[in-house]
Amino acid sequence: MRVVIAPDSLKGTATAVDVAGAVRDGWLTERPDDDLVLVPMADGGEGTLDAFAVAYPGAERVPVRVTGPDGEPVDTHWLRLPDGRAVVELAATSGLPLLGGVMRPETATSRGFGEAIAAALDAGATGLVLGIGGSASTDGGRPVLEALGLDAGGAGGAGGAGGAGGAGGAGGAASAAAGGLRPLPPGGVVVLTDVVSPLLGPTGAAAVFGPQKGLAVDRIGAVDARLAEWAARFPAVDPTTPGAGAAGGVGFGLLAWGATLVPGARAVADLLGLPGLLGGADVVVTGEGRFDEQSAAGKVPSVVLSLRDAHAPAASALLVAGEVDAPLDAFTAAASLVVLATQTTGEPDDALRDPLRFATVAGQRLARLVG
Repeated sequence: MRVVIAPDSLKGTATAVDVAGAVRDGWLTERPDDDLVLVPMADGGEGTLDAFAVAYPGAERVPVRVTGPDGEPVDTHWLRLPDGRAVVELAATSGLPLLGGVMRPETATSRGFGEAIAAALDAGATGLVLGIGGSASTDGGRPVLEALGLDAGGAGGAGGAGGAGGAGGAGGAASAAAGGLRPLPPGGVVVLTDVVSPLLGPTGAAAVFGPQKGLAVDRIGAVDARLAEWAARFPAVDPTTPGAGAAGGVGFGLLAWGATLVPGARAVADLLGLPGLLGGADVVVTGEGRFDEQSAAGKVPSVVLSLRDAHAPAASALLVAGEVDAPLDAFTAAASLVVLATQTTGEPDDALRDPLRFATVAGQRLARLVG
């Protein structure tokens, strides 16, 4: 059989490249003669740089030191493409895993992402591709714009506990001066986002994603109000734009700069040639860290499924996920790493400690089921 393996990363525990390889290894122990095609995916979050590096073998990783989400320095990199564009990944500069498990729901900052963007522009980037999944903050993207030259004056400006860096820092944005933003590069700015949430309200950045970053329920209203005040500074930018609430509102901040938001997983799939690679497939395997109700909103599994429907409708669809918390009606079979760890060792947390071990087991189990 021809088997296409196109998973996302297991956020914070294993890259998409490693997950795809582990599933392949497990599959081959059961069906060694199958033709396996690996297409590690991303949706704008963790692993986006790696996906572009695979697609552009001549790309160069450029090191940079930026302000991490907790205010401490982070050594990371951006990617220079052969055509002169730069790829910058928010997860690598301001991502939740960089906090080391200590969530800072109202002080985590996205400033480092803006600093990496500025470094790429200073190095002559002719255009930008920005992946904004996996953020630690809910700050509306204000620190990103400040790193790109926005006047940080007014209440809530730089300095103080959290300062402009955190969700609390957006409070005085409406009174701050609006000038100073550096111009877009000539090739423009494309933003890859994995969600379609607006900035504000019950489906916005604070309400939906804030609690995932440790924001207390009784603080959601206050943070949402600060984001609304920040949005009011840019009356020409619609905060209901799909994706404006991505990355704690960084999507909105980048819209205010003049960037264009696009569905990240579909853009990466096209870049990697996944539609063509699905031709003639008998089985398609996809996956992500947590398969839940948000997975249908443009994340990797939903995009891979839609492409399967278009290019290989007869192929069986299989899922590998760290956890499964949504109906699996679209899949022939699925494997949860947490369930496999519980069955194997009795310790569900082993799925986090050694995800590739259980991704390999998942590949073997799914191959046995298909066989």
